[in-house]
This record gives sequence, C-alpha cells and structure tokens, in this order.
Amino acid sequence: MGNWQHKVQYYETDQMGIVHHSNSIRWFEEARTWMMDEMQFGYEKMEALNILVPVLEASAKYISMVKFGETVEITTHISQFTGVKMVIEYEIRDLVSGELRTTGQTKHAFLDKNSYRPISLKRNHKEIYDLFHAILDK
Repeated sequence: MGNWQHKVQYYETDQMGIVHHSNSIRWFEEARTWMMDEMQFGYEKMEALNILVPVLEASAKYISMVKFGETVEITTHISQFTGVKMVIEYEIRDLVSGELRTTGQTKHAFLDKNSYRPISLKRNHKEIYDLFHAILDK
C-alpha cells in the first residue's frame, strides 16, 4: 500500500545503540496510521462514523538490527480483508541499503464504537468496504 519513514531516536535504543524490539510494534502503528490517512480513512474519520479498529494480534520477526541514527522505511500491505476483520503485513527496511530488518503483521476487527460489537463494513458502510476492497485488489 505505501511506505512510511522513521528516523531512529536515541530513546528507542539500548545501551549498545540498538533499537529495542518493542519499537517495531510502535512503528507498525505509525505506518498503519499513515496508510489509513493515505486511504482517506484516518482514525478521526473512523471514530466520527463510530467505528473502532482495534488490534487483535501483533507479531514481528526480527531479521537484522536497527541502530540509532538510521532511518527505516516501513511498507504496509493489507493482505486479508473481509469487511469484519483485516490483516496488515509490514516490512521494515533500512532506507539507505534496503536491507530487510523486520517483518510482521497485525490483525484487526471493525467494531461499533458504542457497543464494542463487531460490524460488517459491507453491510453498514458500503463505501468504506469498497475503499478497503480496492486497496486489497492492488
């Protein structure tokens, strides 16, 4: 879907200047938020429509270390979408060398903001369903 860039901050590293593994999940969120904004369906618009998209599951595979001062590029891709749930896959690469650093995915559900019950975008928000489906097909 797209690419988000992140410059590694000192506070994200350990004493050796290597990024702590937990930051990858945060970077996934940054990239996901950017992707949703690029789709014209950011969190503000979702919440205005009483839709929540919580994370149900998150995983990451660490391939090589990221260090202080480096800039990484996070690629996002919606790999599964049903209108009730979706899966987003991520690749974190060094911006300069292109070296793959981390891969991962997050799983999400679409919930009604008031009842916290799952909703079907296809049934309740067809225009949003079509937007996600068009992204999935690319």
